Amino acid sequence: MPVVRPDHATVFDLHGARFTSHASAATGAERLRAWRLDVPAGTTGVEHSVSAEEVLHLLDGSPVVTLDGEATVLVPGDTVVVPAGSRLKVDNPGPGPAAAWVTTTAGLRATLPDGSVVDPPWAV
Repeated sequence: MPVVRPDHATVFDLHGARFTSHASAATGAERLRAWRLDVPAGTTGVEHSVSAEEVLHLLDGSPVVTLDGEATVLVPGDTVVVPAGSRLKVDNPGPGPAAAWVTTTAGLRATLPDGSVVDPPWAV
């Protein structure tokens, strides 16, 4: 049975946030990807368009998620379903860190406002 212990997860830092990859090709996941997203207090996110559907479930904190220009403050337990092609931004203006569990399908790509494309290694 594939079990990924926290100390065996792969950690990536990008745009001020930390992505801790648990379910990936490296851990035996074929089609799904899952990671913990940690966003420190005072972080302004980077807007990007996603190529595949994502599901973001808030574990802790009160970040502001902006989806296609509509901003919403999340509370723990909230889940955001991000449709493919949507513009997404996660800010954490709050006094404490925010943490979320994120899932998607393999091969997710992010397109930045300048047109550059990021292939997040935690979603390959």
